[in-house]
Order: sequence, then structure tokens, then C-alpha cells
Amino acid sequence: MSLIVFAHGAGAGPESDFMQAILAKLEEKGHKVHTFAFPYWQKVLESGKKRPPDRAAVLDQSFIAEVQKAQARFPGEALFLLGKSMGSRSAFRIADTVQAQAAIALGFPFHPPGKPEKDRTAELFNSRMANLVIQGTADPFGKQAVVNAKSLPAQLMLRWLERGNHDLVAAKATGMTTDQCWQQVSDWVDEFIQQRKAL
Repeated sequence: MSLIVFAHGAGAGPESDFMQAILAKLEEKGHKVHTFAFPYWQKVLESGKKRPPDRAAVLDQSFIAEVQKAQARFPGEALFLLGKSMGSRSAFRIADTVQAQAAIALGFPFHPPGKPEKDRTAELFNSRMANLVIQGTADPFGKQAVVNAKSLPAQLMLRWLERGNHDLVAAKATGMTTDQCWQQVSDWVDEFIQQRKAL
């Protein structure tokens, strides 16, 4: 089907409910999904103590090494990079280096909450033919009105989860359960991958 290398966010590792749910739903669709812990998170798991994330260069080198491991396990599969929040920043940064088909962000942190002046939009620019961001309209790291006002790459596709937060869970008033939200997210990821592979 395809190989998806899936990177975690700053505050939760690959063992999180979010990562495990998305991984399972993508594997049900036939994709090969490789998750991993960044070096700082490995230390969190060993010590039980929270730590700040590694510097961007360390994250990126770790991600590249994991892509190489995954490709050795699943040779010849079309490569897609998937990231949750911080992991998506790294995915977009290394997509050209590893010649991925595309980078996909689940909750891209366009700016720290309450600090729209600290803009990270520049990290979304790479030379992939198409990339995807799936974002909650109520995400404090980039609400819909804020994101729509930005100058984004022409090849960037956006999918919006109505009243979704940074974990892509919609407000209870929408009537959508957490599982339904994450099913929608995985459906969008799968649909995008199918479209890219059909070209």
C-alpha cells in the first residue's frame, strides 16, 4: 500500500491514545505505519520525568534515521511522512531530504498558543508536489481564521475538523465522539495518499 513514518508531538509519545488510534486505523486500511520515539522522549520513558524536546537538528536527524530503518523493513513502498504537531514540523523540514511523496501534519503548530507573532508558516514550504495539513478549526496553535489569513504554499492542502482542538477532537456539542473524529482524520490521510499514488 504505502509506508507511513509517523512522528509524535512534544508532550506525548507514540504510546499516546491519539497515535495508537491513528496508527491502528491506517493499518486497517492496509498502510505500513512506522512509529518511533525521538531521543528526548526515549529518556522520558526511561526516567519517568518530563523533558523539553531536542533541538530541531536532532529531531530531524532522528526522523531521517527512522525513515531509513522503515524503508529497510518495507523496501519499495511509496513513502509518506506523518507528524503530530512538533513531529509534523520535522516531517515538513525533512520531506525533501528523504524524497517523500508528501508530508502530512495532524495539528500543525502554526504558532505557540497566544503568540501568533511567533509564526512557523515558513516550515511548510518544501518542494513536494503536494502536502496536507489536517487542523481543528478551534486549535489554539492555529485557528481557522488565523491560518486562512496566512500566505501558505500553493501545493498545501488543508482539511478542517469543525470545532476540533489540537488533538483533533471536536467539541461535544458537535455530537462527534473522539473515535469518530480520529476515524475522519485517518480517512482524510488515506484519501490524500490514494490521490497522490494515483498520479
